[in-house]
Amino acid sequence: MSVKELADTQLVILLREGNLKAYEVIYQRYWYKLYLWASHQIGVQDAEELVQEVFLSLWNRRAEVEIKRLDIYLAVSIKNQVYSFFKSQLSYRKYQEYLVFKELEQAPDGDQILNFKELSIAIEEALNRLPEKSAEVFRRSRYENQPIKEIAKQLNLSEKAVEYHLTKSLKYLKNTLKLYQSEN
Repeated sequence: MSVKELADTQLVILLREGNLKAYEVIYQRYWYKLYLWASHQIGVQDAEELVQEVFLSLWNRRAEVEIKRLDIYLAVSIKNQVYSFFKSQLSYRKYQEYLVFKELEQAPDGDQILNFKELSIAIEEALNRLPEKSAEVFRRSRYENQPIKEIAKQLNLSEKAVEYHLTKSLKYLKNTLKLYQSEN
């Protein structure tokens, strides 16, 4: 008599002993049934993974678990996997909602965005009133984060000249944009 023809009770005995052929027969006999049930519950995409988890657990726990009826054991196992899946999805959604609400709390309100836009426009207007070299040095230093040494090299200026233009720009902007400074 081949292993494929054995009853579930005999397969379980062989499985407990670590018989790989018995495990393969159980897999072939029940995989599709468990897959169909799970896919009706959670959809095709995740069902296969859950069924694989059931069979992996069956193999890993084969020596310690007492199985009286294999079909019931596997049905309960897949049901528990599906419930765990739903629970994890619910927790994941709650976490996603939490992240969204946290982001909304930290997002600037409309007034802050308008004030920032106004300030940006005022800075650009002030920079346009500066001498060309001073404005260029400021933009490279503050907008492009270029170091003084690199600015000096690219504009064929000494480092002292770059520092002078930067200091001049900052003083001018500070005086020109006093209206936008906060009290804190």
